[in-house]
Amino acid sequence: MGLFSFIKDAGAKIFGMKTSAEKAAEATAAAEAAELKAEVAAAQKLQETIHDLGLQVENLSIHIDDDKATVSGDAYDQATKEKIVLVVGNSAGIAIVDDQMTVENPEPEAQFHTVVKGDTLGKIAKTYYGNAMKYPVIFEANKPMLKDPDLIYPGQVLRIPALD
Repeated sequence: MGLFSFIKDAGAKIFGMKTSAEKAAEATAAAEAAELKAEVAAAQKLQETIHDLGLQVENLSIHIDDDKATVSGDAYDQATKEKIVLVVGNSAGIAIVDDQMTVENPEPEAQFHTVVKGDTLGKIAKTYYGNAMKYPVIFEANKPMLKDPDLIYPGQVLRIPALD
């Protein structure tokens, strides 16, 4: 008679075995569930960090979907709102922050600066304020995320508030 070719995963399941497609679907579902669990854990960790930093926000909610974080809640003031966005956005794995927060006490929005290699707070202050000695304004505007004015890194985003 000879050899006959068949499609392995087609036909009746008479041996109770799963097809390759079913195995792949189960593996995909398991991977998606693990990713969702990791995203929920990351969102909870960010909420804890924001709380630990003493940033005043009511009803804070963070939802992470792949590399996008959506943040909502009612921030005490504009500076707090911006700092929360920076805490979330300056976290590994986050490329986009969808800011859905409201502000109780509105004030002017700050500018943002992405640190590049060779930047110092003094150089950044010179660029935005025309005076390198104004670097403490930038340092204070980014507390408590910054602990030392000499410890900034490329890719980090900083608040640059308007001078009073």
